[in-house]
Amino acid sequence: MTRTPIAAGNWKMNGTNAEARALCRGLAGIDAIAGVDVVLSPSFTQLGLVWDFWCGTDVHIAGQNMHTQPSGAYTGEVSPVQLAEVADWVIVGHSERRQFFCEDDQALALKLRTAEMNGLTPILCVGESDAERENKRTANVLTRQVSIALGDDPAPDGLVVAYEPVWAIGTGKAATPDEAQSACTHIRSVLSDKLGEEVADGVRILYGGSVKPDNIADFMAQPDVDGALVGGAALDADAFLAITRAIAASG
Repeated sequence: MTRTPIAAGNWKMNGTNAEARALCRGLAGIDAIAGVDVVLSPSFTQLGLVWDFWCGTDVHIAGQNMHTQPSGAYTGEVSPVQLAEVADWVIVGHSERRQFFCEDDQALALKLRTAEMNGLTPILCVGESDAERENKRTANVLTRQVSIALGDDPAPDGLVVAYEPVWAIGTGKAATPDEAQSACTHIRSVLSDKLGEEVADGVRILYGGSVKPDNIADFMAQPDVDGALVGGAALDADAFLAITRAIAASG
């Protein structure tokens, strides 16, 4: 099955509004790159201006997180209803949310369904810690995270999964292409067990973790890697454009 690859940029908690506008201007022409879906994920204070900047183009805008309730007394949170006004995608379960904000698999299962109910395409992030990797528990961790997030329901429409080994996030230490392929293959096998082979074959699986212009081609050469969730390099317009072009060329 042909799967359109994805170049997703997670800006995390970086940049002012002025810097976000400058980054968008630096990415001029990214919407014209054929053969790739582009997703930009700015911080909440930048979402509206980034959404407006790319309005009318094929560039997708993603929230970095969301609450499960449509409204209520949840100071500091953003509801899916609010998010859907300035985004069409959402990142769910990024390793930094799991690590620093104690989000567990059950909470993420609810967020995954909330995204679906509010018309937001979810990017479900999964990945093992350094200790889990050293103890050869990568497959077990990925099986647990994917299985609990999906539950017993059909896959959310357009589901995307991102393999993000915790030990590679922001460290400059990327997985090898073989490691990324092995993990993504395992994720697809779990999806197949839960959803059936046909559905699993259509799910796009990304690699994330110290992705750069000089290593993206090696990741994209792997048959089960369908793009990248890019962190630091997404803040550099030239770097992210180069990554996006390389992802598009892989098809």
